[in-house]
Amino acid sequence: MKRVLILGTGNAQVDAVRFCKEWGLFVYACSYNSYGRATALADQFELIDITDIEKVKAYTETNNIDAVYSVGSDIAMPTACAVSEQLALPHFVTFETAQICMDKANLRKSLGLNGGGNIKYQMITGKGEQINIPYPFIMKPVDSQGQRGVKLIKNFDEFEKHFDAAREFSRAGKIIIEEYIDGPEISVNTYVYNNEIIFFAISDRVSWEQYPGGIIHKHILPSRILNHDANKAVLDLVQETIQILSIENGPVYFQIKLQDNEPKLIEVTPRLDGCHMWRLYTYSTCIDLLEVTFKHLLGALPKPETCLNPEISNVYSLEFFCEVPGKRVDYSKYSTKDALYLEWYYNPGEKVMPINGLFEKVGYVIRNDN
Repeated sequence: MKRVLILGTGNAQVDAVRFCKEWGLFVYACSYNSYGRATALADQFELIDITDIEKVKAYTETNNIDAVYSVGSDIAMPTACAVSEQLALPHFVTFETAQICMDKANLRKSLGLNGGGNIKYQMITGKGEQINIPYPFIMKPVDSQGQRGVKLIKNFDEFEKHFDAAREFSRAGKIIIEEYIDGPEISVNTYVYNNEIIFFAISDRVSWEQYPGGIIHKHILPSRILNHDANKAVLDLVQETIQILSIENGPVYFQIKLQDNEPKLIEVTPRLDGCHMWRLYTYSTCIDLLEVTFKHLLGALPKPETCLNPEISNVYSLEFFCEVPGKRVDYSKYSTKDALYLEWYYNPGEKVMPINGLFEKVGYVIRNDN
């Protein structure tokens, strides 16, 4: 029986642990706390900070683990890649690439001013530093994830008010500000095999309007926003970015905004997304990206003919149910009508835990919207 270590135990890792156990793997998991839903699902759990490379490496060696991986977590990827490189375990990208994508300033620098749909940015070390990006701009921790600490800043008073709170979400204590792109947003899920994109699909990414930092409400597939020219421009951007980052294999997830039909890169990460989009694609295309990813990682090479760019004839959506932290979960508040798939993160009456601190996911539903 092969052994796999999943870094993190949050909602995205539930998918990974479930699949690996169903596939017959012995699943280890670790996290800095035991609260995640995947903790009880794993065969063995250990309290280890997933950013601690040396401790994760020692745990991997002690337990003769065959692969270390994570789903939906930027902070886990550098550790997974570093440990895998050092122990000669299978992995998709290098530690360097994972580290670049995890650090927003390194990513912007690596893309270059004229490449990769890059946008203007500035590192900010303190409130007194001169700001060179015009208002409004997006302020975010340089190394956080999941919209934690992300704010749309409209003036200097808002900058001063939210600066310290944003910096608290950064492990390095650093802040980056980026020009605000006023336009519709899309998500792009891709899969790379031997330097070629064998899966490429675009969905509309709809955020909660009352939280302009980009907290996700729903994904709609296929995109209703793009025309032919914009679709080609997005593909060109994706290909260019993958080449710049030297990503030769595995899943890659993009968040992109469109400004006058020109794609602007918001985020890119060499992993599956944290929004269960693999499940949406399983319903809409019969291609299971989660299965492709883990089987590829452990030596079962993907077959390009089974992962070609999908034609999606119907409209599908993945909608998140959200609540402010501290509130009790009430299923009756949400419509689950016509659900193809429904999953709750909490039991009825449980108190919602703070993650981004504003509006937290309590469950999601997938529908065929035709």
